[in-house]
Amino acid sequence: MNIGMYIVPSFLLLAFGMAFFNKSNAFDDFVDGAKDGMNSVRAIIPTFIGMLVATKVFLASGIMDRIGSLFQPVLGIFGIDTATLPLMVLRPLSGSASLSFTNELLQIHGPDSFVGRLASVMLASSDTTIYIVTIYLAAVGIRQMKHALSLGIIIDIISFILAAFFVAIFFG
Repeated sequence: MNIGMYIVPSFLLLAFGMAFFNKSNAFDDFVDGAKDGMNSVRAIIPTFIGMLVATKVFLASGIMDRIGSLFQPVLGIFGIDTATLPLMVLRPLSGSASLSFTNELLQIHGPDSFVGRLASVMLASSDTTIYIVTIYLAAVGIRQMKHALSLGIIIDIISFILAAFFVAIFFG
């Protein structure tokens, strides 16, 4: 028996049941929520497209290849393939850009390759540090962010190194 096929219908029944007992108009609430969602998408799309274009231009410029060749000896010590260097640069900045780049790595190298596995583990074990620090700390009124930001970047670097370590151990 696959319980997964009952989750969405159960959620819908629960939502409409709660709307019925609360005497609210579920359809109007749904339409209002959809409008709010579309407004959110409309607000996010320009930023998303800008980040995607900037990422593509940055990668196409060849600067990342030069940085990769510069850091190759250091990355090699930790078993990190230079193909994942753009991911390590993008991940603290943008989740969508790093996900897009990981998708490209998976298409080029394959999901079962060392690079594909390393990129997947790096993506899953790190976060958009700069975004989180600036948005959440600013939301609660904290202006001194340098210690939180530097600690977050250090943690991202450690997570990238540990990702390479564990991918090498488990997938050799």
